[in-house]
Amino acid sequence: MAKADCKQCAGTGWVTGERDGVSSAIRCSCVAESRAEELEAQSQIPENYRHASFETFHLPHDNPTAQKTLADVMLAVSAYTRAYPDNNKPGLLLVGPPGTGKTHLAVAALRLLLARGYEGIFFDYQNLLERIRAGYSETLGSSSREAYRFALEIEILLLDDLGAHRVTDWVEDTVTSIVTYRCNHRKPLIATTNLTDPDIGGTLLEKTSLPGGHAYRTTLEERVGERARSRLFEMCRVIRMPNVADYRIRPHRHY
Repeated sequence: MAKADCKQCAGTGWVTGERDGVSSAIRCSCVAESRAEELEAQSQIPENYRHASFETFHLPHDNPTAQKTLADVMLAVSAYTRAYPDNNKPGLLLVGPPGTGKTHLAVAALRLLLARGYEGIFFDYQNLLERIRAGYSETLGSSSREAYRFALEIEILLLDDLGAHRVTDWVEDTVTSIVTYRCNHRKPLIATTNLTDPDIGGTLLEKTSLPGGHAYRTTLEERVGERARSRLFEMCRVIRMPNVADYRIRPHRHY
């Protein structure tokens, strides 16, 4: 839809241009801008990340090694968006400790794709599962009942904090069905997780308390199941975030 106050097309959505030496009517740029704004408004990106971009991603200038590593990570995520939709693997999995900027980079990637006219949606992993479970109740609204369909069919799905839910057979089956469907249909999945995996390396981060004050550490496979984990690695480029000072509290200076 054209912007009513557009000075170039006066709200018509068309401007006069030249193509192959012939004067013709072409779509005004405001149509794409309006579409991008509509897609972002529907994306359910949390308010805290509404302005997340690669330009606003903050690097630790007091730690040159971490700065370079994070800059390389940012470039890798940016490369994914530039290549889309012709990526070798349709998905992206950002793995690392809390506070390393995973969600910021994931949303930055999603927002760039929305700006290019692709449809996408942000879901917190735990909230998505709760909405899907609640959707089985006939007393709830259509938004809860449609959450599962959205997770399957939306062009680009962003799942934040993958694995952050108590494991049950229902959780494992639900996650596996979503990941498998998207993998089989080459539908992009951008995901973040605090959990790690033997194939990625690094320290296992997620701790679960046990009686007596003991704790054990869990892997991504233990939280989402072997089948979902296998599909994730099949469809996603895995990027490991460096263990740096908490992104959310360190001093912010632009890269």
